[in-house]
Amino acid sequence: MNKLAQLDQRYVWHPFTQMRDWLRREPIVIASGKGAVLRDVHGKEYLDANASIWTNLHGHRHPKINAAITQQLKKISHSSALGFANEPASLLAEKLVGVANSKLKIKNLKLGKVFFSDDGSTALEVALKLAYEFTRRTRGWSSSFSLSGNTLKRGLQPRFLSLAGAYHGDTIGAVSLGHVDLFHKAYGGMLFATDQVMSPYCYRCPFNQAKPERADARNYRKCHWECVGQVEQKFAAQRKKGNPYAGFVFEPLMQGAAGMIPQPAGWLAQVTQIARAQGALLIADEVMTGFGRTNSVAAVYDRRSDVLKTHDGHRPPLQPFQHLFACQQENVVPDFLCVAKGLTGGYLPMAATLTTQRVFDAFLGEYEEFKTFFHGHSFTGNQLGAAAALANLDLLATKNSVTQRAKLQQQLHDELQTLWALPQVGDIRQVGLVVGVELVKDWRTRAPFALRERAGIRVCEAMARRGVLTRPVGNVIVLLPPYCTTPKQLRQMVAALAATVAESF
Repeated sequence: MNKLAQLDQRYVWHPFTQMRDWLRREPIVIASGKGAVLRDVHGKEYLDANASIWTNLHGHRHPKINAAITQQLKKISHSSALGFANEPASLLAEKLVGVANSKLKIKNLKLGKVFFSDDGSTALEVALKLAYEFTRRTRGWSSSFSLSGNTLKRGLQPRFLSLAGAYHGDTIGAVSLGHVDLFHKAYGGMLFATDQVMSPYCYRCPFNQAKPERADARNYRKCHWECVGQVEQKFAAQRKKGNPYAGFVFEPLMQGAAGMIPQPAGWLAQVTQIARAQGALLIADEVMTGFGRTNSVAAVYDRRSDVLKTHDGHRPPLQPFQHLFACQQENVVPDFLCVAKGLTGGYLPMAATLTTQRVFDAFLGEYEEFKTFFHGHSFTGNQLGAAAALANLDLLATKNSVTQRAKLQQQLHDELQTLWALPQVGDIRQVGLVVGVELVKDWRTRAPFALRERAGIRVCEAMARRGVLTRPVGNVIVLLPPYCTTPKQLRQMVAALAATVAESF
């Protein structure tokens, strides 16, 4: 066994990993990377088919991001944001506000303030705390401020609604916002209560009367938008209790860790309109969906007619979106936009929570009033991360990058069609450059594999032996290729998945 692998097994505790399994075999030790290719300490090459857990947008060792970090290193690597400002963080905040508000038809709702943090969990934690305290102040639930804390009128506490199966991070607040059963069983005694409402999971929706077809379930569903009705009912019921929801938390267009669950076109606009009408703040978790990952071309594939169609049914030219965020695709402006992962192009841990002037103003006051937002991070607004993020945003805005993302999405869609021939492929869900392939015992029945069968894990382990690295979400195989992936590399990713599924069951 390689010496580094031995050191890892002796000292390192890995996230979301059953370490007993980990210690049974030599781990892959990554030594270097270039573009969409990773190389281990033995010199074996792999394709990075999930962009290093959904972070690395432009591939590894991109010269422009490398140069931006190198240039920043000649100035300063880090200084505190507690009492001081810095150049790259200020420029990045301006640019984030610009791209978040671009090309939107809604003019009276704008994101104008940026709070920097470290990762997706902390971005959501910031939004949660801001929304909680904003609600208390604007609904008159808090009285005078004092060092001993605020007192509440009527005993009311702001309450939040999110989607079934939602994952919003690992901090206590973020876990409370999510609805992953395993997390709630493990940490239930530490969490605060939040409510959940059904996710628009067309493939397994109890209201979908359509029989299984060899196509994305969103395209052949038969329902009456009962999932939207459920959201409306939930908001109405909470209002009757005299404590309307303070916030509605969602991943727009695609729920990631819930199993790559895509939302049918129009769902997001409808449910956010309901939430707005009920006075709830909108908290958009774009940690995975942001920075062009879900916004490549304005089209979905209709398997039955074998043509590329827009949602209104007309065949379009391949028109790339220049929106960087999933919310923009349905003209939704949230009160909080949480970003991380791809913010720095996958180079450095950095996150941001964008919010409105209205929220910001609720925290303004004299020093002795203690209206300050009491929250922070040691590396808030870190210069190296901000420099990488600025270079990343510049790259995303280039015509070449926009066109490449559009072409890659279409190529990915075309390659995925070969998987429908496999009886264990139940659903193929693609939103932009995010793909979830749900494995089942038989597509005709949608019968799921039991957890003990380790279907997803076994497939991904076999794909690694074929030189393709990804990680499943349960029985869903995830593909999120870096934007620099070539047609040949894309074919290799999908071919490895197809061959592995064919031989594994």
